[in-house]
Amino acid sequence: MPVERMPKPAAVERERGQHLREQGTIRMILRLPGRTANIGIRVADSATKAHELISSFPLYDWMDVEVPALAPHPLESESA
Repeated sequence: MPVERMPKPAAVERERGQHLREQGTIRMILRLPGRTANIGIRVADSATKAHELISSFPLYDWMDVEVPALAPHPLESESA
């Protein structure tokens, strides 16, 4: 899709992100300083569900997405 046809990111991305935060699927989101990028901690029951959540963002076609699997660290269970 040509850049000139890209939707305005500020409103559409914020709205979708807020909706997913309210649902609890986005646990944390962090900015990468000096870049137009972020790291998000999301919760999904399967790889398929994770893909559905990430691809639901309006600007997904322009995203560079990596999805590593994560597991709890032993220190996390000690603080619970």
